[in-house]
Parts: sequence; structure tokens; C-alpha cells
Amino acid sequence: MSDLDEIKKRKLEELMKLQQERVQQQGQEEAQLQQQIQQMEALVKQLLTKEALERYGNLKAAHQEKAVQLLLVLFQAIQAGQIKGKVDDETLKQLLEKLTPKKRDFKIKRV
Repeated sequence: MSDLDEIKKRKLEELMKLQQERVQQQGQEEAQLQQQIQQMEALVKQLLTKEALERYGNLKAAHQEKAVQLLLVLFQAIQAGQIKGKVDDETLKQLLEKLTPKKRDFKIKRV
């Protein structure tokens, strides 16, 4: 009976160790992702005008996921050479409109 208890104890310890390793790995991946986002943000912010930077800041505060999407689109456009010079507020608005899915309007007719 003690052998069985010892085996259970070892298995439990192994499972706990595996879970701790998974949690640690997820934390490292999250940290790497945050670091990559910060690096992209530093590059993109250099090319934004004052108004565009303000709009980006507001978007980041209100909608974090959408801000990351916008950041990724801008970063890819910069790397591809599609953006040269400063990105103004109007360009940022246009990009945001492209990222935002269109809403359908429904008209209800009463009979």
C-alpha cells in the first residue's frame, strides 16, 4: 500500500512540475510578444504626426486589440516601403476604417 502511495506522490509531483514549466513558458512567450509590440510601436510612433499619435494613444487606451492590429498594419507597410515620410491623422483614420468591419443597416417596416 505504501508503494502505491509513493507512486501516486511521484506522479503528482511530475504533473505539478510539468504544469509549472508550461506556465513559465507561457509567461516567457507573453513577454517576448510584448517586447516585439513595444519595438514595433517605437518605430511606428516616429513616423506619426502629433494628431495621429494622439489618435493612436486614444485608440490604445480604449481598444487595445484594434490598436495592435493598426500597429501591425503600419509596421508592415513601413517595412514594405509603402509609407515614406510622416503618417497623418487622415491616413490613420482611413486605415482604421479598413480595419473596422462594416455594420449592416436594417430597416424595419411596419405593416
